Amino acid sequence: MPDPVNQTPRAEVDGWWGRLVRRLASPRCLLCREAGQDGHDLCAACTATLPWLHAACLRCAIPLPATGIVCGACLSRPPPVAETRAAFVYGHPLDRLLPRLKFHRDLAAGRLLADAMARAFAGLPLPDAIVPIPLHTARLRRRGYDQALELAKPLASRLALPLLADSLRRVRETTPQSRLDARARKRNLRGAFIVSGARPLPTHVALVDDVMTTGATLHSAARALHRAGVVRVDAWVCARVP
Repeated sequence: MPDPVNQTPRAEVDGWWGRLVRRLASPRCLLCREAGQDGHDLCAACTATLPWLHAACLRCAIPLPATGIVCGACLSRPPPVAETRAAFVYGHPLDRLLPRLKFHRDLAAGRLLADAMARAFAGLPLPDAIVPIPLHTARLRRRGYDQALELAKPLASRLALPLLADSLRRVRETTPQSRLDARARKRNLRGAFIVSGARPLPTHVALVDDVMTTGATLHSAARALHRAGVVRVDAWVCARVP
């Protein structure tokens, strides 16, 4: 005679609680809160709106209609960086994600953007190390974190590159670049960076920053690295303002 116990339907082990936990633990889109796609913190719809930068000047990353060329401004006055690469053009939805990292300590947004940068830069000739653009200690104390470092850490990990987080120092607390025009930005950053430490730097490094507008910050940092003996300095940024 069949055992009536074995005829009782088996209850789901985790039941409603397990389903709730799985739903809460699954990635949610940082922009619209819908379910994330492929384990990322963006949904399929928001992922489709990302403004990837597909064609740009090799030296300054200004958007151009074709790849592998140098713009007229860089031909006439070559910048101190060998190449500048940007994952995105600055626009929607980067204008919502980057400020969350830069001003609101949204480190999840930083990890998401660093992952996108890693995908964009994985096929490039890789440098010997990554150097994040540092904040001045006074601004770092007020903000509590450095957004460029928060991009550089996961980017270095994804690309298996050394991270030289303390090699470059900002020795002057400059006026925020967003308040200045192009000419004033260059003056503002003059002598703002020095290389610290006695250990020799590798011959090829990539500077990492969140947004590039005129390039004044990156160029000032690159000059400091060149003075310290670095042969080639590239710039890797999350977004380029067109």
